[in-house]
Amino acid sequence: MGLPKATVQQLLEENKDHVCPDCPELCVRLVALAELPTRFGDYQVAAFWNNMDKKEHAAIIHGDVFEKSAVPVRVHSECLTGDAIGSLRCDCRDQLIESLERIGKMENGIVLYLRQEGRGIGFCNKIRAYQLQDQGYDTVQANEMLGFKPDERDYGIAAHMINSLHVQSIRILTNNPEKVNDLRMHGIEIVDRIPVVVPPNSQNRPYLETKARKMGHLLDYEQSDDLVDYPKGAAD
Repeated sequence: MGLPKATVQQLLEENKDHVCPDCPELCVRLVALAELPTRFGDYQVAAFWNNMDKKEHAAIIHGDVFEKSAVPVRVHSECLTGDAIGSLRCDCRDQLIESLERIGKMENGIVLYLRQEGRGIGFCNKIRAYQLQDQGYDTVQANEMLGFKPDERDYGIAAHMINSLHVQSIRILTNNPEKVNDLRMHGIEIVDRIPVVVPPNSQNRPYLETKARKMGHLLDYEQSDDLVDYPKGAAD
């Protein structure tokens, strides 16, 4: 049971001519909502438009989240190489699948899919950063050498999406304390943090260790025991 049809219609109607009076420089609007059966369970998908980055973001919704409190929410940033291709350089796909599987077994929950490729630097710059990493630099060093901060993402759009669905408070699935702080700064009430720690593989272990050491990510895997190694051609 997802969002009832009457609730969907209400959300679409109130977003039809929506303008954010208190924040005109960032206005996020729900434009469509449809059923989305998946291999992870029954979901609905909501499409959002905004006037800041002009990108189309998605909310993957399980169950009825309207006016609900303590809703499990995963805020996931797009990763073409990981999410779609199964790259072993990161843990993005693993975290996305883990979140969809876990939320699909819960009473309700949301996965926000944000178009913030490469921690907000875009696809081309992300691949430029990969080139630098191939030369021995870590992810933070590579971003900084390209003139970016280690993480350029902003979660203002995510906060608007949560508010557009009338979610009262959330339990956030993340290992990133800065994501928690940013969402709270944008007015989202977070009542709990749910870790999403997946075992590393031999390719992404340095990437994960850099996130923990330099960016403060809370990665609680055992350093010696939880190593997953994929044979070539078997990344999923």
